[in-house]
Amino acid sequence: MSAPLSSFTQKSTPHALALFRIVVGLLFACHGASSLFGVLGGAMGTGHSVPTGTWPGWYAAVIQLAGGLLVLLGLGTRAAAFISSGSMAYAYFSMHQPHGLWPIQNGGEAAAMFSWAFLLIVFTGPGSWALDRLFFGGSEQEQAPVAEPAASVV
Repeated sequence: MSAPLSSFTQKSTPHALALFRIVVGLLFACHGASSLFGVLGGAMGTGHSVPTGTWPGWYAAVIQLAGGLLVLLGLGTRAAAFISSGSMAYAYFSMHQPHGLWPIQNGGEAAAMFSWAFLLIVFTGPGSWALDRLFFGGSEQEQAPVAEPAASVV
């Protein structure tokens, strides 16, 4: 990679991670809100909400809304992303995988993508623009580690 492009991508990494975190958190929170409150098409497009206290749908929706909002805001990001990732892995293997081997066959694409996206956030951190930085401090270097450029072979 050329030096100017490499420099640009390294400087932009914390901001790209923040945008990724914000979009994933927003989509996940919307998914939870639709199931809890019947908005945005409701639970599974029915226009209704999931009955309060039902297992596992209502509890999953609470995790989706709370986890999505926490990740969106960058507050307790790694813990919220870890719990959200596990929730979606559970959803995939308990609700989707029994209906087919591949996510495209069993309708589990969203669960699989959310699980892996949140796992990525666990390992990369919140990037810039996170509320964690206001409350707990820290620099962008601490929030988003950047890989060292490879040594040139001459």
